[in-house]
Amino acid sequence: VQLQASGGGLVQAGDSLTLSCAASGRTFSFMGWFRQAPGKEREFVAAIRGSDGTWYNPDSAKGRFTIARDVAKNMLFLQMNSLKPEDTAVYYCAAGSGDISNQERFYDYWGQGTLVTVSS
Repeated sequence: VQLQASGGGLVQAGDSLTLSCAASGRTFSFMGWFRQAPGKEREFVAAIRGSDGTWYNPDSAKGRFTIARDVAKNMLFLQMNSLKPEDTAVYYCAAGSGDISNQERFYDYWGQGTLVTVSS
């Protein structure tokens, strides 16, 4: 099983960016995005069950980020709009079985992370 995140980069505040995560080896009941900013603990961003059951971190993602999934292609996406400098972090995709969760311990597989840097 592999999760490969991509799409990170350097953008300016207010820009948009879409992250992708390609999963291989099996399918999962739910997938999610987490992020880890410099000097901080990793935090939940958003998760999706199937193709339309979503859960967002209201403090960081709701209203600006959209999680989406192409189940047939085993792909996960995170559309990020109105990016802020505080969104700067390494973004990780993750996947699990069972019920959708915002907690790391319920995710069985993790990608390597993709760095998003937002300049002011």
